[in-house]
Amino acid sequence: MNIQHFVKVAEELNIKVKQVTDTIELLDEGATVPFISRYRKEVTGSLDEVQVAAIRDRIQQLRELDKRREAILKSIEEQGKLTPALEEKINAAETMSVLEDLYLPYKPKRRTKATIAREKGLEPLATKIFEQGSFDLQEEGEKYIDAEKEVNTLEEALQGARDIIAEWINENVELRKKMRDLFIEEGQFVSKVIPGKEQEAIKFKDYFDWTEPIKTAPSHRVLAMRRGEKELFLMLDSCPDEFSALALMDSMVLENAANAAVEQVRVAIKDCYKRLLKPSMETEVRLYTKKKADEEAIKVFAENLRQLLLAAPLGEKSVMAIDPGFRTGCKTVCLGPQGQLLSYDAIYPNEPQRKTAESGAIIKHLVEKHQVEAIAIGNGTASRETEAFVKSLGLPKQVIVTMVNESGASIYSASEVAREEFPDHDLTVRGAVSIGRRLMDPLAELVKIDAKSIGVGQYQHDVDQSALKNSLDDTVMSCVNGVGVEVNTASKQLLTYVSGLGPVLAQNIVAYRNENGPFKSRTEIKKVPRLGDKAFEQAAGFLRIRNSKNPLDASAVHPERYELVEKMAKDIGANVTDLMSSEELRSKIILKNYVSETVGLPTLQDIMDELSKPGRDPRETFEVFNFQEGVNEISDLKVGMKLPGIITNITKFGAFVDIGVHQDGLVHLSHLADRFVNDPADVVTVNQKVEVTVMEVDIPRKRIGLSMKSDPFAERGKPKPAGEKKRREEPETQGDLAAKLAMLKNRFR
Repeated sequence: MNIQHFVKVAEELNIKVKQVTDTIELLDEGATVPFISRYRKEVTGSLDEVQVAAIRDRIQQLRELDKRREAILKSIEEQGKLTPALEEKINAAETMSVLEDLYLPYKPKRRTKATIAREKGLEPLATKIFEQGSFDLQEEGEKYIDAEKEVNTLEEALQGARDIIAEWINENVELRKKMRDLFIEEGQFVSKVIPGKEQEAIKFKDYFDWTEPIKTAPSHRVLAMRRGEKELFLMLDSCPDEFSALALMDSMVLENAANAAVEQVRVAIKDCYKRLLKPSMETEVRLYTKKKADEEAIKVFAENLRQLLLAAPLGEKSVMAIDPGFRTGCKTVCLGPQGQLLSYDAIYPNEPQRKTAESGAIIKHLVEKHQVEAIAIGNGTASRETEAFVKSLGLPKQVIVTMVNESGASIYSASEVAREEFPDHDLTVRGAVSIGRRLMDPLAELVKIDAKSIGVGQYQHDVDQSALKNSLDDTVMSCVNGVGVEVNTASKQLLTYVSGLGPVLAQNIVAYRNENGPFKSRTEIKKVPRLGDKAFEQAAGFLRIRNSKNPLDASAVHPERYELVEKMAKDIGANVTDLMSSEELRSKIILKNYVSETVGLPTLQDIMDELSKPGRDPRETFEVFNFQEGVNEISDLKVGMKLPGIITNITKFGAFVDIGVHQDGLVHLSHLADRFVNDPADVVTVNQKVEVTVMEVDIPRKRIGLSMKSDPFAERGKPKPAGEKKRREEPETQGDLAAKLAMLKNRFR
């Protein structure tokens, strides 16, 4: 373990070094983030999941940096070029870019112009020129003309020397650092449409002629421009003003003299920038801004996913689910309270068949036969028409009719998971089942679908897929363990995300359950093949067994604390069941009496909180939502309409809202509230029910502008704030350039 890393992480996260070291020790032993934050508070000093995950990720970065450092030191040492001073610099490097800059002169490379010039014996000439002293350049250069070495003219000799000098400049660690800073601080993204592709690239219209600072460019615009470039619609440049870059290089490389050698170095500087340094820096900056944009996009995606996964469940009810359609009809299934498929049928209430009487009779019969308590209708094609039809049937008032977001249901229906569950049914039946189960328990159903397909991200296919997967897996695991899992009804996919399990043990649990019947206690879980003590320790507190003889098996109290709870009950002359059902009895317990070396007040308080609400679902209570009747298509919208909607996706620039017209509308950041909003996540959440005003309808581009302001039209007619859309300024005057050069020399000397 590198104690310096622990100190660094502690400083960055503003926590104690011991909290970092103890957390890393738990992680290295195989403990999961949910387990550590929930059941090891005394060890970590009550760090939450976000802090534990931050420690894990930062230490991983630093360990990767160390691996690269070791490889670089070994490579340079094998070349016989490792000096104590260089070794000290490499060991002191705190970032990968600094490490790579130090390694650049020693990095094995293909034959370069400088390599060829050295082979021609021109390095001594380059050295003399680079010293920038006063000497007869022609006389000195002619000494290196040698036909056998293919140096036939003075200019060829000078060109070779300049090639070597250009490489030296490019490998200057301090210059690269300052150039990197210049690119990031003063660089501009410049995006232009490729001529002739204006119509094909219409979705990138905002970036046909766009310029903005690299430093402040938001994640979504960086990813949008990069996608436009990747799809060959946009040309994207990401550099500072060339004058500024060359001025920086001049200030760091040129001597304050006027002679022929200085002029040769000046030429080499320009060549170095255009041929070596600019492409290298642009690549680095693109990687840097891409990583930064990815991190922001992934963060937004993960938070949206969390909110969607933790959406209010209807619970264990008998549900009818309808996957609506026109020509192919509406696939209709009925599900039991545990989500089991009871029946399936197809009805045709919409165009072109329009068998309303027959379809209505089928719906009524199924509702009565299966005692249906709720009807879930997917929000895809024909959803509003199907909803109106079902509501017109005069079903019992207690039957809930509600729309369900079906994003990802088609992905599930074609998946291996769906084929395992329903091998004898086609895709449409599986899709309808997914819609119904999503109403009953969104979390349990959505874990079966690739998170990227659920519809709450943006540019999810453009970001680093490994980083995205890790973040989304963390989010799903956090949600699953936060809610808890009923081990006797959970699917293999849901169990997979329980702390300490994974796919193999999840499958083994299901297999054991199928062979031996429901688990009767948490301790019986230890009988599952390959589920050892470590896995049991990690998983047990997050697994629930409702009908166990021990009431604690249905709670989040970890089995390692059962003995402690029993002692608490015994000390006040009660049993555990009484303790869980009586606030009066619990109030008699003095927590400080039970503090020990391994159990502190944080854990004791968690236990008391859990005893008061054992196994209670932390998610909100389900509420029925209805869209505006008569507004079914984008063509039905009129500017000024006020409509109910559900937030489906949150980005850094606003929130998307489903208003029931098969195309989500956008509430821009500036229209989310009457007050200034810096981050949409501060004021709205996924699945939140809102009222919006229609501001703009663009049918050809399928764009809907919405507002959540109380008086959204009050600002109309006012000029846009300065700087709302940054464009490149007029060319600078000669006086401006001179002033900038003076500033840069002072800044970088």
